[in-house]
Amino acid sequence: MSVTRRSLLAAGAIAFSGALGALFAGGSPASSRAARAGSGYGPLLSDPRGLLDLPAGFAYRVLSRAGDPLRSGEGAVPANCDGMAAFDAGGGRVRLVRNHENRATAALRVPAVAGLTYDPGALGGCTALDLAADGRVTGERVALAGTAVNCAGGRTPWNTWLSCEETEDRAGTAGCERDHGYVFEVDPARPQRTGAVPLTAMGRFAHEAVAVDPYRGVVYETEDAFVRPFGLFYRFLPDRPLGGTGSLRAGGALEALRVPGLADLAAVDEPGAEFPVEWVPVPDPSAAVTPIRHQDFGPGGITHAQKLEGCYWGGDGVHFVSSYARRGEGAPADHHGQVWFYDPRRARLRLDVLFGPAADVQLPGDSPDNICLAPDGGLMVCEDGGGAQYVFGVTAGGEVYPVARNADDIGGPGAPEWGEFAGVAFSPDGRTLYVNAYAPGTTFAVTGPWRR
Repeated sequence: MSVTRRSLLAAGAIAFSGALGALFAGGSPASSRAARAGSGYGPLLSDPRGLLDLPAGFAYRVLSRAGDPLRSGEGAVPANCDGMAAFDAGGGRVRLVRNHENRATAALRVPAVAGLTYDPGALGGCTALDLAADGRVTGERVALAGTAVNCAGGRTPWNTWLSCEETEDRAGTAGCERDHGYVFEVDPARPQRTGAVPLTAMGRFAHEAVAVDPYRGVVYETEDAFVRPFGLFYRFLPDRPLGGTGSLRAGGALEALRVPGLADLAAVDEPGAEFPVEWVPVPDPSAAVTPIRHQDFGPGGITHAQKLEGCYWGGDGVHFVSSYARRGEGAPADHHGQVWFYDPRRARLRLDVLFGPAADVQLPGDSPDNICLAPDGGLMVCEDGGGAQYVFGVTAGGEVYPVARNADDIGGPGAPEWGEFAGVAFSPDGRTLYVNAYAPGTTFAVTGPWRR
């Protein structure tokens, strides 16, 4: 392990965890006790197979690999495994739904299946895996096809998956026959029930993630745009809130967040700063002529932010992340990440966490990406960067420890060049952690003495 990079990574992760641990506990960063490095489950042991290094007492099972045959016989397992969620299938069984962030150059497309394909020219989509109570894979099939760049998304209160296209490709570009940039609902148990229907009222833009308010049914959406004009933070007001599978097709109103007097969230550099907000109707959610973030929102303008990504519901509001901001790319200030909290009851927005370069909380170049809640009340955090990649555990008290590592830098000649971890999720009973290696696409199930 490189002392410089890894020690910086650990220091950044500790600071990160202390702040986010407080968020999930319902407090503020200032209320979290000081984070400290800890042993967690112990040191990671080198995997003789060169796939996944884990602590003693833990084991993994490879559930699925890109290129292997789908059990449904529909074709090969697609590449670029990304966002994922685990659903209770009853009797100890689990059903996984998994995104494939395939662009036009992807080597292994999501197979086109009748009734599940939106655009035959697009290569992305979702697959679903059925797992028996003992963890064996009993089924694997296409759940959505003909979509593009399916990055993240979010689960609904009625146990379906909202898969987000992180693209604005038009018909006639990138091999596409139809317009893209939509959210699609996927029923992991019965994909034909949801089909391949774009939820057009939710807007056409480069979606990253969504979070559904389980009390009011409002859907919050982030837009991942890293060039000016930067992305927006949206809310979708369904005509049939909390109406169950298919209800989002009924339409609704799309609005964008405006903080009066604040053109870009990157200008805020004081954690705890709080602002009243307004929600402004999006002039043309279909972006028929002009991308939404370019549209005219009236005299007050609209509030932008660079690289809006993670979005999740926690406590009584929605948390969302701006991954970074760079003056050299047009942002009003530099930062290495912000975590914001929107309280819908008070219509107030608060900056909870600010990462570097001048802030007290620092992150290294290899910053955390996907996050999920752990059975012990803490977090699991996927690293996204160069070299060997990690999944870190973070206790509710702010202790950070390694959980898994790919073998990219220790496997020797001929070892696979693993990409980032993504789609981290726990089984409903908290006994198994599921995670994807983005490339080459591999889905793992990790079992062991998980704390509860």
